[in-house]
Amino acid sequence: MCGVSPNRLKPERKECGVMFIEIGQNEGEWFPFQNSKIDPLTGEPVFDDPVSDAKVQIRSMTPFFEERIAKRKRQTEHVMNPKTRAMERIAYYVELSIEESRAERDDAFDFSITGIEGFKDSKDGKIIVCTRENKLALMKVPVFDRFFARCQQLLSSSGVKEQVEKNSPSGPVIS
Repeated sequence: MCGVSPNRLKPERKECGVMFIEIGQNEGEWFPFQNSKIDPLTGEPVFDDPVSDAKVQIRSMTPFFEERIAKRKRQTEHVMNPKTRAMERIAYYVELSIEESRAERDDAFDFSITGIEGFKDSKDGKIIVCTRENKLALMKVPVFDRFFARCQQLLSSSGVKEQVEKNSPSGPVIS
């Protein structure tokens, strides 16, 4: 019973403090846009410091793909094992066609990019609005594609850091 201790003599426990967390869908984290180029010696992308007010709201693609894979149809077959000569049952997901793969990739980009601010079209100077068509057009630009990949990498590594801190026997590690 939070708020009052059961015997009313002890003060309220700290665990009973109220914390509001939105359980709804995560809209993502805002990342300032960073221009990049490929280092000719190493072949790795090198990111510049953010110089403009352009930023993108991105969320992890993992929930999207988990949901899609859960809905995919599994196919099973019985195949003879050549060593044991016994029939073994194997299960696998049906392979997607090229069109289905492209549509799923485009849906994943649309799911992951939830906000765009501060981007203008270089041809006519109009502000780029966060629509599916604009998101897919931006993903075709190599600089934006590298930026998006880096953001996904940062999102996935931040989840690993949180897991390590939770599972650490001495609590969070402070560097």
